[in-house]
Amino acid sequence: MDRALPDDEIVETALALALRAPSRHNIQPWRWLIDQGSVHLYLDRARVLPATEVVERDLLLSCGAALHHLSVAFAALGWATIVRRMPNPDDPDYLAAVTTVAHRPTNQDIAMSASISQRRSDRRNYRSWIIPPGYLGLLTERAAALGALIRPVRARAADRLSVATQSAAGAPCGDPAIGIRRCSGIEEATACRTQAFFLGDNLPEAAVAASARADATTEPDHADLLLLGTSADDRLASLRAGEAMSAVLLTATNVGLATCPLSAPLESTELHHRLRRDILDDTAHPQVILRVGRAPSSADPPPMTPRRLLADVLALVNT
Repeated sequence: MDRALPDDEIVETALALALRAPSRHNIQPWRWLIDQGSVHLYLDRARVLPATEVVERDLLLSCGAALHHLSVAFAALGWATIVRRMPNPDDPDYLAAVTTVAHRPTNQDIAMSASISQRRSDRRNYRSWIIPPGYLGLLTERAAALGALIRPVRARAADRLSVATQSAAGAPCGDPAIGIRRCSGIEEATACRTQAFFLGDNLPEAAVAASARADATTEPDHADLLLLGTSADDRLASLRAGEAMSAVLLTATNVGLATCPLSAPLESTELHHRLRRDILDDTAHPQVILRVGRAPSSADPPPMTPRRLLADVLALVNT
């Protein structure tokens, strides 16, 4: 079995799509290394600034999403991936080694890869919608294939599980009036720059304006809240959760749904424990909350957030 990498053009195309993965504050905390037979993913701690207050779980979620994006892109280009996660215990920032084998792309492979360029985090209020038959089952199946589970946070539970974290509006830490939905970054335009969600400090002005319009509306938010969890709560679990998050986001995009990952609410120890108890029945650990729903029909979709150049995150090793 030949596990050599495909030609340079295919590798660079796949890596360019991997760079579209979401990351908290849009810090894009990854770097890639290529040798003759493998692509290697590393955590780039130099991208993390103290002011961003990003916790390690979020870094690993982001890198896991980039890793899954890479596999999706390769599959559509005719190459299946073989992934070794955390391959060197002596180097905790060495997250994955990826080799490839020839593969015949399926229609699903192509559709998922196309969703990479279509997906963006949409923090606007979602409109009322009829749930497509089987959509939750499909998202759950895609997450399970990558070692994670999905549980819906029902409306009553969402109201009950308030978030003890500081909002963009300046409410004090521990204010019980701050809920998961309020922490989705919808309230004020300043949330685009200050709240710790997977969108970032490099947000285009158009996105700030869109958020301001969303804040001004009195329309309710009809987003579904989905909690993604894992059986373990270590670094590997967070990396795998990022892969599962990517699978859910791309699948939702493929069926025409808007999405937005939320991680800041889980920084509340109280909320984290309550979600584990009330939603996951003490059998799994919360990793990220995903908003899913129908985007507003009266406005343009949010613009893409900027990404680093491939040359800035890629190194080649001559062997």
